[in-house]
Amino acid sequence: MGQVLIDLGFITEDQLWEILDEAKSSGRRTGEVTQSKGLITEDQLFQALAEHQGMKVVNLEEVKPQPEAVAMVPETMATVYKVLPITLKDGVLTVVTGDPSNRAGLDDLRNFLGIKGVEAVLAPARAIESATAKWYAGKEESIVDLIAQLEADSDLGGKAKHRETSIDLENLMEIQDAAPVRKLLNMVMLLAIKDHASDIHFEPFEEEYKMRYKCDGGMYEMVPPPRHLDMAISSRIKVMANLDIAERRLPQDGRIELNVGGNAVDMRVSILPTLFGESVVMRLLDKSVVQLDLNKIGMPNHILTRFKELIHKPNGIVLVTGPTGSGKTTTLYPALNELNDISEKIITTEDPVEYEIDGICQCPINADIGLTFAA
Repeated sequence: MGQVLIDLGFITEDQLWEILDEAKSSGRRTGEVTQSKGLITEDQLFQALAEHQGMKVVNLEEVKPQPEAVAMVPETMATVYKVLPITLKDGVLTVVTGDPSNRAGLDDLRNFLGIKGVEAVLAPARAIESATAKWYAGKEESIVDLIAQLEADSDLGGKAKHRETSIDLENLMEIQDAAPVRKLLNMVMLLAIKDHASDIHFEPFEEEYKMRYKCDGGMYEMVPPPRHLDMAISSRIKVMANLDIAERRLPQDGRIELNVGGNAVDMRVSILPTLFGESVVMRLLDKSVVQLDLNKIGMPNHILTRFKELIHKPNGIVLVTGPTGSGKTTTLYPALNELNDISEKIITTEDPVEYEIDGICQCPINADIGLTFAA
């Protein structure tokens, strides 16, 4: 991308090195940093992106989306992924995006929707926002509406008994892949990301199935899904997290990696068998919001100065402790980034690797194969 900006005459080579340094320290993209420094306009950035990716550019004022394409993608999903669906043909959905580099996001969109493929064409982001508001006007389906429809659908999970000991694997695969279950989970996850929730909880009880979000340290109950969908929901989450769909007697842990709206989102999945079914907790880690600049994490100056002195010592141990959500991760990763230098070799052992930092060798612990901290 940097070379394209130079070839188009937008920046010089010296400016590119400054941009790359800032992009590395802030975790932002080259084009974004270039625009923020006032070196290029939004239109010039878009021109460079299109040139870099070799993608077709469309004029949204001349495009009329197919109704079936718009119906395929809920407005919440279109807004979060920053796309506008325009055609659907032979199981392939064509969307307009303002971010041609977000291939992973398009793959996630395909998996979310359960279709053959997703292709993309380009248009400016502001034009996509206007067109999305226009073509989705009055068509948004809320999570309340969707759950109300699912209440009447007893075929989904209706055959499953909450305490049954025998598992029909074929039935589990069928119900987890049902379009309504996919649609509900997609909406739940995207709303959680949009609302900056840190956790999603699904909790089965004898007469109800609770769903709660954790935001800013507090738990908030959402509209509960139908009780008969508990097995369908937990099975769908297991498939997404590459867990054993048939194992309902033992706890399982996994992860789901998404790319939403150009931002990498990691979901930790924890499943625990309970008296009335499986309790599921999904922890959300939005990699775009991590601050890698140690000077900007809110540490008081006198503590920051002392902390920097400690981490720059040639030997010793620095312990960062605290309860869940207290800021251990958001302290350690900026500390690593502070030490990250081409003249040094840095190796970490992590369980798991939450954020990737260029220039640091990060070793993920895998106890299942004997790769532990002690090993």
